Amino acid sequence: MTGASPWLALPEGRPTPGLTRRLRAAHETLVTRGAPPPRPDVRSVVWDSWRRSLGSGVDPDGQGPPVDLLDDDLAAYRAAHPLAPVLPVIRRLLVEDAEADRMIVAVTDADGRMLWVEGDRRLRSLAETMNFVAGARWSEEVAGTNAPGTALALDHPVQIYGSEHYRRPVQPWSCSAAPVHHPVTGVLLGAIDVTGGDHVASPHVLTLVRATVAAVESELRWLHREEQRDAARGPRPAPPVRPAAPRLDVLGRERARLTLPGGPVELSLRHSELLLLLAEAAAAGEGRSTEQLAAECHAGDTAAVTVRAELSRLRRLVGDDLVGSRPYRLLRPLETDLEAVRRLLDRGAVAAALDRYPGPVLPRSTAPGVALARRRLVTALRGAVVASRRPELLLRWTALPEARDDAAAWQACLEALPAGSPRRGAVAAHLLALRRTSRA
Repeated sequence: MTGASPWLALPEGRPTPGLTRRLRAAHETLVTRGAPPPRPDVRSVVWDSWRRSLGSGVDPDGQGPPVDLLDDDLAAYRAAHPLAPVLPVIRRLLVEDAEADRMIVAVTDADGRMLWVEGDRRLRSLAETMNFVAGARWSEEVAGTNAPGTALALDHPVQIYGSEHYRRPVQPWSCSAAPVHHPVTGVLLGAIDVTGGDHVASPHVLTLVRATVAAVESELRWLHREEQRDAARGPRPAPPVRPAAPRLDVLGRERARLTLPGGPVELSLRHSELLLLLAEAAAAGEGRSTEQLAAECHAGDTAAVTVRAELSRLRRLVGDDLVGSRPYRLLRPLETDLEAVRRLLDRGAVAAALDRYPGPVLPRSTAPGVALARRRLVTALRGAVVASRRPELLLRWTALPEARDDAAAWQACLEALPAGSPRRGAVAAHLLALRRTSRA
């Protein structure tokens, strides 16, 4: 179409025959030869974004973008973000019909972090395999060419059709996005994005996104006026501040670290084990008797009085408002990094779970209850990685000490790697060595 907007991916509303093939050929030329002259089949806005992605060191076949925020951190960040009050507008104009329209709606901050990802459940589940999830950072310099990231980089609405994405794992998707500014200060707040199939790259979807941005900015202007009126009336009493829940970190650590409102506390190994066991019991809505903790904490026969003495010292250390007795139990929520990884696995966010796994649960502990938690997490994480059949995840898993002798995982990694991958040789060699060792 002559005179078509350079920001539109598919001016005719659908890809022309051979477009995908020509785009992929141009992309292959760029990533293998460096920076050849631009191809006529590639829009200038896309070609320039590809070159920026190449210059930023984005791997066209690499793993998904990092997940910067999870759980309480994500919830707190979203609640404080300027776009949180206008989320109902976005849901009313885009999200309510997203499932029927086979679309995902995402809202990012100005740095490209996904704040909310809503819409078609089946598509969201598929998108999680490339870390298109709340908390992940999709800025262009990290994730390569993509509509929200490129819209933020250029501060302009833009569409990216399938093979226009820089990273190949994202090329089955198309997206339309537009930046959002504060209507009074002009500060860039983030972007609104719609992601789905080819139909999302048609002109009317970008029009819909831009109309939603206009409605959001109008709502922000009204909220700003209301805030000014409230300020003129005088200050209101500050709401009570809820202290953050204590957090227990046990993954990859010889001893647990407990983070309390007053600061972090490094626990002894025995106190690490006891507090973790109480956290595991609390996750099941239970407490523990002294005898139960003795059995879970010591491999041999240990007098309950010994455990009782350790628990008394633990309660003095962390406070009896956290650990109660008769039975021993947690009196308030205690977040653990172990539970955070399990929640990610339950959601199918395998890459994010692997990001949050620095190592096994208290690796020096021989306590039966801790060993069970360690074994269950490794089994769940390994199973999810192997089932994903994603080479980048399998490579990361087989690089961990837990998988050094796991021939089945190395075999799955070899089968998942493309035929031309330079990593196949090292994987095949290690697998051969494992097989020779097992026959010896």
